[in-house]
Amino acid sequence: MSLYSGHRYAALFYTLILTLAAGPLLTAFHFSGDLLQLFLAFNLLVALTGLPDRTSRTVLLGLAAAVVALRFAPASAVGEGMATATVAAGSGLALVAVVSAIRFALSATAVDAENIYAALSAYLLSGLFFGVLHWTIASTWSGSYADSGAVGAPGLSLSTAIYFSFVTLATLGYGDVVPKTDVARGIAVLEAVAGQLYIAVTIAHLVGARLGAGRRP
Repeated sequence: MSLYSGHRYAALFYTLILTLAAGPLLTAFHFSGDLLQLFLAFNLLVALTGLPDRTSRTVLLGLAAAVVALRFAPASAVGEGMATATVAAGSGLALVAVVSAIRFALSATAVDAENIYAALSAYLLSGLFFGVLHWTIASTWSGSYADSGAVGAPGLSLSTAIYFSFVTLATLGYGDVVPKTDVARGIAVLEAVAGQLYIAVTIAHLVGARLGAGRRP
């Protein structure tokens, strides 16, 4: 087993942390939102390398590479409809990566660092997935969210959508950004419930597996 294959979820976790740290800095220094999307695309490619089946991994990595290429192609070349489709396809691939990470974390009978990294990565990747979803909703249906701190054009920037997503996922309580439409509220409720259930189930399983391993002779 190569060094990377045994630490895939550790690598994913740290790339996700890097993205979360980079997002506010990119916004503060007025970099284009495309650069944050590039970070997210890299996260997606790293996440898909964690898939256990080689054939599925190869196919999905190929699809992800195509999605990324189309996403960053000139809008005049692909059209607005294709641009929206690439976001949807990328979100679907991210969801596959989340499920794969959760399965890996919960399949452990003896918990090691990689299982913990997988559980943490699934949580962070879920926050980014929902962040992109909130951003897509805000871009598609104007007025879906109210941002009291927004300056300039209405709607959510990608960085703000990710911030809102993690506030929702961790149920910290809303302040400056709130959902205003039924669709936005419905997605927010789904994310909050999923976040709480994930923490409860994952911690219970990992602690149980750890205790069970300690009792074995």
